[in-house]
Amino acid sequence: MGEEENKPDVAAGKGKAGSKKFIILGIVVLLLAGGGYAGWNFFVPGKFLKKGDEVIAKTGESGQAMKMAPGIMHEMEPFIVNLLDQDGRRYLKTTIELQIGNKDEEKELVERIPQIRDAVLLLLTSKSFGDISTPEGKIQLRNELIARINQVLQRPTVRALYFTEFVVQ
Repeated sequence: MGEEENKPDVAAGKGKAGSKKFIILGIVVLLLAGGGYAGWNFFVPGKFLKKGDEVIAKTGESGQAMKMAPGIMHEMEPFIVNLLDQDGRRYLKTTIELQIGNKDEEKELVERIPQIRDAVLLLLTSKSFGDISTPEGKIQLRNELIARINQVLQRPTVRALYFTEFVVQ
């Protein structure tokens, strides 16, 4: 008789353990669903824009978004430079394209290619691998290049700069 009394207790214990597993499984599923939803909203917000939506290029100093008008793209010849590292064994090969406003601005840009290449080369050789290895470093380099190129030109002509090739070895 003693053995028969123990059997219902064992069955009751299994029932409690099963319900705890079910609750834990439910919580895990909810957490995964919430994480998936948060990831979707964080990483994929702009993929399903309508055709008429504005393209936001950058934010001005006043904090208002500026709309980027289409411009002319000018591809520069590749740049190959040694980076400023202690051992001097790293180099950067990059190709950039400059977005400018109109044909007159492109004419001035083409006339000043030697000065522009010189300014870009001097800036690139002043960078170390640590300066340009992160995405933030590349964005900072892009902004510095735009400013440096616009200093060479008579009026600020370069609206945007795009890295079409960026290899560090």
